[in-house]
Formats: sequence, structure tokens, C-alpha cells
Amino acid sequence: MGYKFAHVKTELPGPKAKEILERRKQYVPKGISNGIPTFVEKAQGAILTDVDGNTYIDFAGAIGTINVGHCTPEVVEALHDQVDKYIHTGFNVMMYEPYIELAERLAKLAPGDHEKQVMFLNSGAEAVENAVKIARKYTKRQGVVVFSRGFHGRTLLTMSMTSKVKPYKFEFGPFAPEIYKAPYHYAYRRPEGMSVEQYDEHVLNEFKNFLLGDVAPETIAAVVMEPVQGEGGFIVPSKKFVQGVAELCKQYGIVFVADEIQTGFSRTGKYFAVEHFDVVPDLITISKSMGAGLPISGVIGRKEIMEMSNPGELGGTYSGSPLGCRAALAVLDVIEKYNLNERGRVIGEKVMERFAKLAEKYDIIGDVRGLGAMCAMEFVKDKQTKEPNKEVVGTIVNEANKRGLITLSAGLYGNVLRVLMPLVITDEQLEEGLDILEESIAAATSALQVH
Repeated sequence: MGYKFAHVKTELPGPKAKEILERRKQYVPKGISNGIPTFVEKAQGAILTDVDGNTYIDFAGAIGTINVGHCTPEVVEALHDQVDKYIHTGFNVMMYEPYIELAERLAKLAPGDHEKQVMFLNSGAEAVENAVKIARKYTKRQGVVVFSRGFHGRTLLTMSMTSKVKPYKFEFGPFAPEIYKAPYHYAYRRPEGMSVEQYDEHVLNEFKNFLLGDVAPETIAAVVMEPVQGEGGFIVPSKKFVQGVAELCKQYGIVFVADEIQTGFSRTGKYFAVEHFDVVPDLITISKSMGAGLPISGVIGRKEIMEMSNPGELGGTYSGSPLGCRAALAVLDVIEKYNLNERGRVIGEKVMERFAKLAEKYDIIGDVRGLGAMCAMEFVKDKQTKEPNKEVVGTIVNEANKRGLITLSAGLYGNVLRVLMPLVITDEQLEEGLDILEESIAAATSALQVH
């Protein structure tokens, strides 16, 4: 089938990509994974062009990093302007105003009418690490509670906080101490015969029992929760669960941290996903789409918590770089200018409508779920047993790549297909991408029947 935006005219990898791939194999360790076996030449909006001239619709967005699109003009212009002035002075040597301006804007945008302060770093993992440091400093406690299937990074501490053993943790231990994993709300895989309402009560009681049987609440500095689990499979918890956990944190003086690294900056139809749950976190970690591809992250928090650390106890050489700050300021301008919160909601409705139709058509789709434009399908071998079907997801991703669509898998079992398209994607590009995805599912299903 011919498509308007997606056009793959070579095998993958193409001739030029093959040459670069050989160099990659020689000089770059295989431990650094890659998706589609080709190399980008140009990117604009929601379209990628590789070195062999193939074009792709991007439903991955650099794993949720490109909500405002590739090479958004406002971001590019801000970066050119900044490069001509100064590239880096180190905020802890000579400060610069973009850092202050960005902190001010984010403090005002974050949920809650309390006073807030903001610090900046380089990566999502650094943001999580610093949120834990800040919480420990404030509470004078050491314990950290995270949730099953959660992902928080690849550094020693954040790897310890992450659930999936392979590929993130296997043979990389020993791990950081005082990390405790609590059960997370996962309605699709609730006990058989239990209603959603009963499950809400059940999983909250499990969390309360966890605080009795696994770790004493008086020793917990922070509970770190993804409002929607990313790598874990785009699992959307109930409002009752999130509110219940937050309330228990308040009761025991525990710092409640919302990890918004993948969910933030309009992905779910709001600046922060936690806003959907009517919960005000004590700390929020941010990164990914915050910088439109520039490495920058941050922690937004209650002023009384953030101020407990002394000079020199937080920060780093490149933390909150001028380029990162300018990119992030431009991102906020773009979100406001094009109303990307509303756009995220509209895209989510279109995607979920198509996913629901696909679920009716194909028995291998066990569940469709999402919040705003953070949407996924969970694939199973049997709808009754819900046995995970990782193999078919791998086939679908490959079939999509061959047709000019970039998408991603996720989930503890690797059986979830997730979409993270730039929110500036046009309706026409979105529909074409969904058509390719549907065609890829059909092809993968046929391949399964043949085998």
C-alpha cells in the first residue's frame, strides 16, 4: 500500500545504513540497544528521514522526548540565539537568568498553591536520585518505596528502584539498600472474579499491609510513583489508588514524589499527569519532553523541603545548562501557543478509538488503555488466560518499521505496544500511522497463523 508520508524504498538497513552499522558494531558496545536498524539524516515535526532517503512517521518520539516535535522552529531559534551568547558557565560558577526564568515558570505551572522551588539536572535518573536525596535530607529517614513494574533509571540507585531485571539489572548488582517495592494498581491483571471497585479496595489494602509487613512507615523518606507507568506498560492506576497512597504518605510524614519524566509536558493532556488524579505531590521529577531533545531534567518541590539542603549539596557541572534551559523555555512557549494539552487529549481520543476497534477485531489484543496521548495495547496469546505474547509485538514493530512507522514495545513481559507520537503530528499523519499499525498487526497475525 502506498502512503503519503511514510515511504521505505530500500531494505532495512539500506546501503548507507549498512555501512554505518558495521562501524557501530566495531566501535559501540552492543549493550547500548537500538530499535530500527538505520540512522537518521533529518527530522521535522513527526517525520524522520534516514540516510538512505526513507521516511517514517514517528510514533516513538525518542521514547517520549519529542512532545513538541522534532526541530520545532521556536526551539531551534532559541538554541541558535543562546549559542551566539554563551554555551556554558556552570550555574555554580557564574549563574545565568534562563535557569531562574525556567524555575519560576515551572513553579507556577506545577500543581498546588504552596510555595515551590526548582532545581535542574541533566537526565531523568539524576532527577530521581536528587528527589531521593532531598527527601532523605528533609525527613532524616532512609527508606524509599517504589512500585512493581516501575522504571526510574539506570544508575545504581535508580536501577535499584526499577523493577524489570532483564535488561536493566541482570548481573549489575549489588544494588542500593533501603529500597522497597510495593504492589501497583493494574486493573487488567486483577484477580479473577474481582470487580474493578473491589480491586481498588484490595490493592489499597495491600499497600497498607505492605507498610506493616515490609517496612515501617516511620523509616520511609519517600514514596516514588509514576502517575502512569511508562516502561512498565502504560499502566493507568485508579484515582482512588493514587489518592489513597498520597493520603497515607501525608499521614506518616512521607514525601510523595510523582515521577513525571515520561508523563509530563502535555503527554496525557495536562502539563503533569498527576493532575488527573487530583493529587498534589511534594516533589515532581521532570525530564524527557521538557527539553525537546536537549538533555535537561529537574525536581520541582515544596519550598520547605527543597530548602533543607545546604550550598554544594545539590547540582552538578552541566546541571540545568543554558542550552537546556532555553530549549525548555521554548517548549513551554510552544505548548501554550499551540494548546498542546488539548491536542494531547484529542490525539488520545483518536488513538483509543482505533485501538478499541482493533481489540474487537483481533483476539491477540487483551487490553487497550491510556491517558491522553499516552496509549497502549497489551497483546496476549489467549484472552482468557491473558498469557503474555511478546513475540507478536516484536513482529508488529518490525512490520511497522518496514512500512515506515516507528513504534515501541514496553511492559514487564515485553508484550505491550505503546505510542508516543509528537503532539504536533497532523491529523493526516496520525491517521496514516494508525493505518500502518493496523496493517502491521494484520501481517503479524497472518504470520502467526502460518506458523
